[in-house]
Amino acid sequence: MRLRFAPSPTGLLHVGNARVALANWLHARRHGGVFILRLDDTDRERSRPEFAAAIEEDLRWLGLDWDERVAQSGRLDRYAAAAERLKQAGRLYPCFETEEELAFKRERRRREGRPPVYDREALRMTPEQIARAIENGKQPYWRLRLSPRSVAWTDIVLGERTVKLSAISDPVLIRADGSPLYTFTSVVDDLDMAVTHVIRGEDHVTNTGIQLDLFEALGGDAARLAFAHLPLLTDEEGGALSKRLGSISLRHLRKDGIEPAALAGYLAALGTSADPVAGMPRELAPGYDITRVSRATARFDTRHMLALNRRVLHETPFAAVRERLPDGADEAWWLAVRGNLDLMREARPWFDIVRGAIVPPVQQGEHDFLAAALTALPSEPWDEATWAAWTGALKATTGRKGKALFLPLRLALTGEEHGPDLGALLPLIGREKAALRLRLSTGA
Repeated sequence: MRLRFAPSPTGLLHVGNARVALANWLHARRHGGVFILRLDDTDRERSRPEFAAAIEEDLRWLGLDWDERVAQSGRLDRYAAAAERLKQAGRLYPCFETEEELAFKRERRRREGRPPVYDREALRMTPEQIARAIENGKQPYWRLRLSPRSVAWTDIVLGERTVKLSAISDPVLIRADGSPLYTFTSVVDDLDMAVTHVIRGEDHVTNTGIQLDLFEALGGDAARLAFAHLPLLTDEEGGALSKRLGSISLRHLRKDGIEPAALAGYLAALGTSADPVAGMPRELAPGYDITRVSRATARFDTRHMLALNRRVLHETPFAAVRERLPDGADEAWWLAVRGNLDLMREARPWFDIVRGAIVPPVQQGEHDFLAAALTALPSEPWDEATWAAWTGALKATTGRKGKALFLPLRLALTGEEHGPDLGALLPLIGREKAALRLRLSTGA
């Protein structure tokens, strides 16, 4: 079993890409197969080495590795040789129409009630006409002459699928500048690399029909290929994720503090009936079954992902996050605050609250209560029982309880209305800081 993930280094990976990469990796690892990272970098204008590096970094952050790495820009000779074979077989033919001419043709066919597919007019050009066009400075682009048939396969996710090739325009495989397009390079690579399973998005179903026709034209046995097309993802409102890529790129999620185990667990279960379980890909692989993915569109709900992320953080031991925490953070502090975190970036403010200096808000109308709290502040040493003893004594002397008792103290000690359990936090703040903050909150 050999699978591949073939991103274009023209931008950052987003969650739709990550889901496809993860599905390929999990399927390969569960079945002892090979996972290939294949960079589709033949677009000379848009491909950037910094994006290629970012893709690899983001995949590693997610917990994915690869057995082979290939850049298509290093395989141009293979594409040229395959193109020559197709030309000799009469399956690849030159075209000279401009975009404006093609648009005019499509509109004319629509007005005539015909499907707006390419009319194959270029096939009627004589060798003399082609030579004259080239002499006049026109550079041809090359189309694949599709077979007059329907291509069918049993999709692992979508079930029986058929693509009627006669209803599709002959696809352009090579641009006028000589650079090959994805439809072409993908098939040549799949043949050369003996790929057995292709897992990708549902938007490639029509491409699959075209590529199977091309696969056979190049001498491949289409029967040895298996396909699984994952339904596309939508956002919480049901809109296309492609409209919001900047907000859900892996780089953005990583910067926000999403844990890779939470994202991997969420994406692995997305579109199935299973509840997501956080885990790195190596932990998820043994139980991954792509046949459990539903044919229905899957919704990427950030609230559900955040809930899983929260669960991960609440269970993460200090040793696992030590290097990501502020200098001076210790295990006692981490255990005190982790249960209050949704995202790792929220940890830093709590470190500043506990270890640093803050100026709590002056609480109008609470002067007498906070003064009494300062007077009743126990002597050190403090432990996790100190908070209960202190607030118990205040309750007895002031008659306060519930929110009226606890909220003014929390605001004075942390500057926040909500946060970690003060039973664990108070000993970390210490008596000196606690006393100072109580005085500041009275306005003294």
